[in-house]
Parts: sequence; structure tokens; C-alpha cells
Amino acid sequence: MTLLFPGFDQKVITVPSSDGFIEIECQIGGDGPPLLLLHGFPQTKAIWRHIAPQLAKHYSVVVPDLRGYGGSSKPHGQVDHQTYSKRSMAADQHAVMQSLGHQQFFLIGHDRGGRVSHRLSMDFPESVLRVMVLDISPTLTMYEKTTQEFATGYWHWFFLIQPEPVPETFIASNPEYWLKNHMGRNAGLGIFDEASWAEYVAGVSDAQSMHAMCEDYRAAATIDLVHDREDRAAGKKLTMPLRVLWGEHGLVNQCFSPIKDWNQVADEVTGKSLACGHYIPEECPEELLQEIEQFCA
Repeated sequence: MTLLFPGFDQKVITVPSSDGFIEIECQIGGDGPPLLLLHGFPQTKAIWRHIAPQLAKHYSVVVPDLRGYGGSSKPHGQVDHQTYSKRSMAADQHAVMQSLGHQQFFLIGHDRGGRVSHRLSMDFPESVLRVMVLDISPTLTMYEKTTQEFATGYWHWFFLIQPEPVPETFIASNPEYWLKNHMGRNAGLGIFDEASWAEYVAGVSDAQSMHAMCEDYRAAATIDLVHDREDRAAGKKLTMPLRVLWGEHGLVNQCFSPIKDWNQVADEVTGKSLACGHYIPEECPEELLQEIEQFCA
């Protein structure tokens, strides 16, 4: 992994959790204002390989694996899915940044990492200076506005939330076939280099990791919605600047209105579409790098 992040140090940071303790594996590099980068499903911190070294020229960059992914702990999910609630996953990352001495930081999250970023910003607003989310609308909004088009294109949302061990068993029969079908249907597989692809295949091939990914989605359809509805009922909104970027050729662009959707949960929202699909950090890293540098300046 260090080959993907030249000049970075790899660390495993132990943080407290309702499950005892969680180990979060990170790549850490650079000097300057702290910046936390959170990956999505079914990937790992490797998605940031193109831009993290460039950002490290101006920022103290922290690139972790979320709990359940990559080199981080993969506890078995509980009946209520609390283990993989975005609240639990966000608390991990907040604790990582605090342990590194970063009381306040910039935050960028893609896909599931964007949902963790949303919850981290909501639960720890004093710590997040600015937050950028990539190719998502809020979870509650997306469930409430689900259409046939969305359900057909994002069928994995509804497959992965089925009771354990149904999706785990199906995927275990041929993990790489499933991964190619899932990740290749948008921009093709050419955007993933050999090293990162091997890491993604290893993740879905590992029973504990694939279970964790399913639990991530099960939590999103249950306990995460409880937390989001509590925020809505209380009139609670994000107060730090939020920027949303999404792929012009992706399903989020076709089915949702990201700026309007994020205005429901945040006071100050800007954003735009980019000429790509879902995997923004790997499809258009140069444009994303410019966006992050401008937004966090």
C-alpha cells in the first residue's frame, strides 16, 4: 500500500468503540492544515492514490480505511446494525484525527465515505472546517425518492440489505465476477490499476470484510435513517460550508438533485457535476484535486 502513497507513513491507530476497540489503518503524509479523505464501497483508501500525494504538498493528509474495509478492524455486525452505523464509523474517524492532534480538519468523502462524512460533520461540527461529498445525495433523501430507475441502477442497495447471510453467500460464490459486474458497469474497469484492483478483489473475497460491507448497507437502511430523521425533526443542519460534486454520467445525476437535496440538511451548499461517472477520484483526479484545493484554500 505504501507504494500507492509515496512518502506516506502507514499507521494503525486504535480507537475506543462500543464494540471495545477498533483498529483503523491509515496512510499519513504531508504537512499543513489537516485533511481527512474517506473512501467508498466496495473500495479502500486506495481510491485516493492519484491525489493524496499531490495534496500532501500543502496539507497534512490522513487516508484511512473505514471500519470493515481494507486493513481496519472488521467486527461482526449486531442485530440492530449499530456496529456499522454511520455514527459509529464517523466516531472512529473523529477519534483518529484527535489522536493525531488534529482538533479541526477539512473532510472529503466519496460514496459511503461521504455518508460517514455527513454524520461526522453532524455529530462533531466543531471539528469539521469544511466538508466535500462526492456523488451522493443524503441517505434519507435517496430512500424517500427511490424510483424504479434508481432501484434498477442501484439494485445493490436493496440486495446488500437482505438478512445475513443471503448476500454474503451469493457474493462468496464468485467474488471477482460480482465485483466486475458492480464496478465495471459505469466507466468500465480500465480506470482501476492492477494494484488497487487487487485490493478491491481481496476485500470482497474476504468473508469478514464482505459481511462488514453488507452491514454498512443494512445500517444505512435502518439505524442511519433513525439518526437522520432525528436530525430533521430537531431542525438540525450542517453549519460549515458543504460542497457536493457528482458525475454527469452517473445515476445520482439522473435521479436526484444534489445541491437541492443537500440544502435540506446544510446551510451553505455549493457544487457542480463533473464529466465522469461514479468513481470521481479515479476517473477525473486532476479536476477533483483542483476542486479540493480551491474549496479548502
